[in-house]
Amino acid sequence: MSQRSAQRSEHSTAGAYVRPGEEFTRDTAYIEDRIVRDPERAAVPEGAHAWPVEAGRYRLVAARACPWANRTLIVRRLLGLEDVLSVGLPGPVHDVRSWTFDLDPDGRDPVLGIERLQEAYFARYPDYPRGITVPAVVEIASGKVVTNDFPRITEDLAKEWSAFHREGAPELWPAELEDEMREVMERVYTEVNNGVYRCGFAGSQQAHEKAYERLWAAMDWLEDRLATRRYLMGEHITEADVRLFTTLVRFDPVYHSHFKCSRNKLTEMPNLWGYARDLFQTPGFGDTVDFEQIKQHYFVVHEDINPSQIVPVGPDLGNWVTAHGRESLGGSPFGAGTAPGPVRPEERVDGRHTPLSD
Repeated sequence: MSQRSAQRSEHSTAGAYVRPGEEFTRDTAYIEDRIVRDPERAAVPEGAHAWPVEAGRYRLVAARACPWANRTLIVRRLLGLEDVLSVGLPGPVHDVRSWTFDLDPDGRDPVLGIERLQEAYFARYPDYPRGITVPAVVEIASGKVVTNDFPRITEDLAKEWSAFHREGAPELWPAELEDEMREVMERVYTEVNNGVYRCGFAGSQQAHEKAYERLWAAMDWLEDRLATRRYLMGEHITEADVRLFTTLVRFDPVYHSHFKCSRNKLTEMPNLWGYARDLFQTPGFGDTVDFEQIKQHYFVVHEDINPSQIVPVGPDLGNWVTAHGRESLGGSPFGAGTAPGPVRPEERVDGRHTPLSD
């Protein structure tokens, strides 16, 4: 892989890299600062900082195209944090330097006033040596990045921002399920979320075949698990479902062909396909998905995999709103809670890009 292609891939895969002949590796050294209700007592890694939860102080920068950023958009909406944590939405295509705000007027984020997310990283770390990744939380007043630690961002939104949750917000981290949930999420992350990238960016035939076997072993495990339960942890949605969904919704449009994950399509796995549609049709999930941006991102940015940069016209996405039949397993998405309200006009996905929009 050329240096230019590797840099482009690093920005688009949250710190991923691969060398010819080697297995795909993800750089997981993120900015580990946290935003918490009690900074004085918060547990943070050595060298990291704790910032206070404050309404209006921070801006979430999350490209719709990125699966890791898509998680934060879903959790923010499910918990009703729109009034306290604003969102900046970079476009789907970036260069070797950074994600850009090319969808905004004059190509600048209207709150942060920057053209590139890179500016927020450099405002805090002038010599920041790693990929400029999304999601990222930026302090508005200083213009400095606070954290890009995507698993911790969503966990803290659920646990530390609870004073600002909407009435009826779901419990995404039920205490009685947390130990098992972490085990499930770890397997989903290593074998599925990251597994599709391991297949797509393998540096050799041997590395690809090994990654392929790992991915499909996990997909078969999920298919079996979802045969008897509506959601990954049982009767209600949790963050485990959020983390799996953002890979599943990209599977047939991108990963099946682009990343060579082609044993079968998601639509050919009855339980996973029904589960994915169930979530897609649940407020807070499908209404954050922009299929057009997703396809543009992968097929244009990954020139090393798709040199022509041609974006496929298909597949037909109308099947995402067909009946899923998962109600027969019982349960309900929000448990004792309620669904989030309508999407704000300024945050709606263009109806041409997702069949869920009206």
